[in-house]
Order: sequence, then structure tokens, then C-alpha cells
Amino acid sequence: MFRTKRSKIRALTLAGSMVAALGTVGAVTFDASAAETTAAATGNLRPVTPVLSAVPEAIRPPAGSKPVGAYLVVTGTQTYTCVVPAGAASGAYTGPSVPEAQLLGTGGWIHHFAGPSWQSTRDGSLVTAVKDKELKREGTIAELLLKVNSHTGTGILSKADYINRLHTSGGVAPAGPCATGEKASVQYKALYVFWDAPAA
Repeated sequence: MFRTKRSKIRALTLAGSMVAALGTVGAVTFDASAAETTAAATGNLRPVTPVLSAVPEAIRPPAGSKPVGAYLVVTGTQTYTCVVPAGAASGAYTGPSVPEAQLLGTGGWIHHFAGPSWQSTRDGSLVTAVKDKELKREGTIAELLLKVNSHTGTGILSKADYINRLHTSGGVAPAGPCATGEKASVQYKALYVFWDAPAA
């Protein structure tokens, strides 16, 4: 994941700093004690239970949902591909984005990638999901509620039924013209919360 031990330590320090700086993050309150910052170095951030009622109502998971885990984006991009209409000389980055991110949180590291998919690097458990609802925000990518549509493995993500993408920053498609096939990767930050929903 990281080329050198130093780069890994730098990323882990950043994650610990993010947790300490954010403190209460709307839906999730982290204990930002010195012990927790140290725990970040082992990929074991211990959060206080996420509060379902603090998630915006427009993208709130079903009533009774219980948290599976919460993860901050340490490094991440949203990559857009240029779409050129038939007969046009140029296009725009209007198509869907493809994520590529490393998340750190309650269950260690999560790799977030195309699908969209999330996979634990600790136990290999994997989920894919589809967008259920969104809450648009000015100047950044939307906050989302995603519904899990497939599970692989029996690890930490195996009970996830819904995923919230919250507190987004960056990741917006570039403005201006582009040519067919051109891609643009834009850095972003977010908090992902995984939820176990009650049986229907």
C-alpha cells in the first residue's frame, strides 16, 4: 500500500491528526485521546457509537440501523472521463466518477475502488453498493446513502447493509472542455459509515 515505512507512518499520523482535529464529526464522535492516536498506528481507531439521528434525514439509513464501522479517507481521488456528444468538437467531464481511496477507521484499512466497492485489507471482506439517495452540497461532491448489493467474505464488512458518505470535501469534476478519452483525477476527503439495517 505504501512504498516505504516512512510514508506509512506519515499517512497514519495524518489519519490520527484528522481524528483529533475533527473530534465530533456529526454522525460520529471519536475519542481523540493520546491512546487513540497511538491506536491509529495499528489501524485500530475506537469510536464512540455513531449516532443515526445525526445523519441528515435526506440520506439517513432505515430506523434501527446499527453502526458496523466508521472510516476516514486518508488518501482518495474521484476520476472522471470526458464525455463528448456526437458531432461535438469537445466535451465535458459529465460522466460518473470512479473512486480510488484508502480509508482508515474502526476496523483498520479499507480499500475503496471501482464498483463502487469497499474491501477490508485486514480480512478481505468486500461489499459493493448502489446509490440510494444523495444530498448535494455546494463546492464538493454529494453526501450519499448507498445500499449494499453484494457481500464477499465473512469479515468486518459482512454485516453492512447501507453506507453513508458524509462530510465530503473536494472531488468535483473539472470545468471546461476536454477531449474524448481524457481523464481527470480529483482529490477528495470524506467520512464513510457502514450500517447494519434491521431485517425487513
